Amino acid sequence: MSTQENRIKDANTDFLLQCILSLETMEECYSFFEDLCTVPEIKSMARRIVVAKMLTENKKYEEVVEKTGASTATISRVNRSLCYGTGGYDIVFGRCALNEEA
Repeated sequence: MSTQENRIKDANTDFLLQCILSLETMEECYSFFEDLCTVPEIKSMARRIVVAKMLTENKKYEEVVEKTGASTATISRVNRSLCYGTGGYDIVFGRCALNEEA
């Protein structure tokens, strides 16, 4: 078990992730996340995933800042997760790429 997983894994997080896994459509996702999170929280997560995608495409920090409005601190934090994290971004980007090709 990774260090990251040790820091977040508990019964409450398990329940949250099971709830997310139960969602079946984009509309269900929008409804759930709008009820669960504030708009700034959702926008922040959305920005981070776009930053991660751009970094995996070897975009320069300046381009990422320009396109996303993310701070260089956020970009650095996301880059650290890409380099030393648990591989979660790789999993979802791999699956999203497969879905785009289908």
